[in-house]
Amino acid sequence: MTICFATNNANKLREAKKLLQGHFEVVGLKDIGCTEDIPETSDTIEGNSLLKANYVFEKYNIPCFADDTGLEVDSLNGEPGVYSARYAGGHHNNEANMSKLLRNLAPFDDRSAQFKTVITYKSGSVTSQFEGIVKGKIEESASGTQGFGYDPIFTPSGYERTFAEMTSEEKNAISHRGIALNKLISYLKSLNN
Repeated sequence: MTICFATNNANKLREAKKLLQGHFEVVGLKDIGCTEDIPETSDTIEGNSLLKANYVFEKYNIPCFADDTGLEVDSLNGEPGVYSARYAGGHHNNEANMSKLLRNLAPFDDRSAQFKTVITYKSGSVTSQFEGIVKGKIEESASGTQGFGYDPIFTPSGYERTFAEMTSEEKNAISHRGIALNKLISYLKSLNN
């Protein structure tokens, strides 16, 4: 079965292909000829995930899944949350986003946070959502060169290394996206039985 992951993010697509390998052939937006920016106008992670999945299915008529992910920092009342990718402005700059977050968090002792991913699967009349959450803390400075986004400043609970200091296999085994994708895989397998 071929399924489209509604993303242009090469890092996310690589992660998903690794996790779904042997189960499904995963293609990205470029593979189906989708070059337009899909609107992300919802004020929730769940809503943006749903918007993207509906858009791709309705326009390209291919089973698809879309994700939206946010980093939610307790001391910042859940910021950056749904605005994680554009926290420092509309240019999706990882360094600028991390710098702004570290500046805003500087006055606080509580550095607890969580990554939250919501995946929406859409095929025909079926729409299902799957959530993955990993709790952890924000470090005072970046460390590591793997991963992307806020990975260099996020250390998951029970670990001494940031996501950016882990191999992709280590991260996928415990990450928010990995948790949500594994729920999706279980669901898709149940449909095929």
